[in-house]
Amino acid sequence: MPPHLRVARPVSDPARSADLYARGLGLSVLDSFENHAGIDGVMLGVPDANYHFEFTRSRAHPVRPSPTAEDLLVLYIPSEPEWEGTCARMLAAGFRQVTSVNPYWERHGRTFEDSDGYRVVLERGTWSPDAT
Repeated sequence: MPPHLRVARPVSDPARSADLYARGLGLSVLDSFENHAGIDGVMLGVPDANYHFEFTRSRAHPVRPSPTAEDLLVLYIPSEPEWEGTCARMLAAGFRQVTSVNPYWERHGRTFEDSDGYRVVLERGTWSPDAT
């Protein structure tokens, strides 16, 4: 069985982040919890995929999100119509399109920023080790 990847991020509002990513990337809420040892959280992903995203907030010790311009989630979308549609959904959901620090992403995709400053790159194409 392949490993499962969880990308966990502290956010200012887990419900807002979940809504943004669900609408922008077409993800589903897989699970959520409230006040689990003082932590609230929401997990999103694609059912049966080997990854999911988790957005959390500590009630007792809130962590202020502090992403840099190079903290990226990169999603490769090979179909041009699907890529265009996802870019449009990101904007409609409330993401902001930003200029990437790395010119590679500017040539091959679009970069979006969420309400906490985390960035998502939508790469137009398929990942391969030779792509870079």
